[in-house]
Amino acid sequence: MITLALKNRLLQQEETPPYDILLLADPSKEMVDRYLINGICLIWEHDQEIIGVAVLKELDEKKAEIMNIAVLSEYQGRGIGKKILMETISKAKEYGFIELFIGTGNSSINQLALYQKCGFRISSIERDFFTKNYREPIIENSIPCVDMIRLSQKL
Repeated sequence: MITLALKNRLLQQEETPPYDILLLADPSKEMVDRYLINGICLIWEHDQEIIGVAVLKELDEKKAEIMNIAVLSEYQGRGIGKKILMETISKAKEYGFIELFIGTGNSSINQLALYQKCGFRISSIERDFFTKNYREPIIENSIPCVDMIRLSQKL
């Protein structure tokens, strides 16, 4: 389904993070900035345009979490998100992690399906995560985003 030639790379230290894409997955710049401090920001480009991103954060020497994963709206629906997710899982393995986590809102129906198709299993629910950590209400798929669904997989 992917018809684009994609290249991935690390976000350079002097480079401004691609907030336009990061904020598609997480509407709080404050939260994004918090996990970018210690996270590994992976960038996917097509024709020198950044079209996708993933942020991988070490939890401890054996565990990591994908904190953000997003694709520009005009490139969605082409399998690029799945490709980015699978390549991020591979990167986590290369870094030596043995368990990988990812979280999404209870209202993120498409993301929940994608993560499970890529080998993640629901491991916990953090009730009221979004109402406690975000100032503005989040509505997705006409559903209030309230709880964090946490998923994990052994690598």
